[in-house]
Formats: sequence, structure tokens, C-alpha cells
Amino acid sequence: MKSEELLKRITLSPDICHGKPCIRGLRYPVEFILELLSGDSTEADILADYPDLEPEDIRAVQAYAARMAKLKTFLPIPVA
Repeated sequence: MKSEELLKRITLSPDICHGKPCIRGLRYPVEFILELLSGDSTEADILADYPDLEPEDIRAVQAYAARMAKLKTFLPIPVA
């Protein structure tokens, strides 16, 4: 599946998760899946733990993150 098709899986709605980008209108924010992937969770772990998700959803999150990384302006991330 091409990047543009994957990105269609990422939706924005003010009524879901306060307007954060989510997967297919479900209450799985992109940031949540990225946090899981950046930790100890594998794609297989995530799909097993969240049966609503599909492998293409994980790739869509990654495609969205890659697109966001191309932004020209970045704000510093505070270290807590």
C-alpha cells in the first residue's frame, strides 16, 4: 500500500481524542502507537493487544510520523 493510501487511515475529528490524529476514527491516537513502538512493543504485540488495529494501521502511523518529520519548524521537546 502506498504512503498516500496509508495516510487516509489517519483521521482528525474534534469529537475524537480532542482532535488529535487517530487511526480510522478509532480512539487510538497516532502518538499512542508511536510511544508503543518506541518502547518495547513490537508490531505483533500491538496487534495482539489491540485487535481493532490492522497491520496497515501501524504502517499508516509510521507514514504519518515520517510526513510530520519533514516539517521545517521544530519546537524543542522539554525533558521531564
